[in-house]
Amino acid sequence: AALPLLCAASALLLAAAAAIPPPEEAARMARFVLHSCDWGALATLSAQEGLRGRPFANIFSLSDGPPGPLGGSGVPYLYLTDMEISVQDLEVNSNASLTVSLAQTPYCRRHKYDPQNPLCAHIIFAGSIVKVNDSEAVLAKKALFSRHPEMETWPKDHNWFFAKFNITNIWVLDYFGGLKIVTPEEYYSVKP
Repeated sequence: AALPLLCAASALLLAAAAAIPPPEEAARMARFVLHSCDWGALATLSAQEGLRGRPFANIFSLSDGPPGPLGGSGVPYLYLTDMEISVQDLEVNSNASLTVSLAQTPYCRRHKYDPQNPLCAHIIFAGSIVKVNDSEAVLAKKALFSRHPEMETWPKDHNWFFAKFNITNIWVLDYFGGLKIVTPEEYYSVKP
């Protein structure tokens, strides 16, 4: 009798941990969505001939820490190479925006939410991409390689480096009524 009770308690704990934050907790929602996503759409201002100064969005793998409820730092880390077209844009202008969405997870499909439905939460970060120092590179490597093990085998001659999205502005769309603004201070101070 104790074993079924223990299993039921464990299932309840897992369900509670997987539940998304309520809409009134926008900072927690932002942390939750970022940690739930393995990639995002990064928009830069193009430095490419014929597109100079125009918006240019591209997909990048990212991670704020190893998977699991306690793994997220809130810092979006990326593994980049100067050979990539968007990274060339960032070398001219490091400003960017990053969008992550629960549409990337089973959550929205399970609830039959279209990716554009506000209940299928998405977060828009504005800021800049910065190369991390050696000590932070250890954290970035653990965060990224734990979720994207293939990265370890990418060609060494591409001069990969660890970078982070330095967040200056955060917008949360997770409910009806428009975007909610979250400050970086609020974002980093909440427990995910």
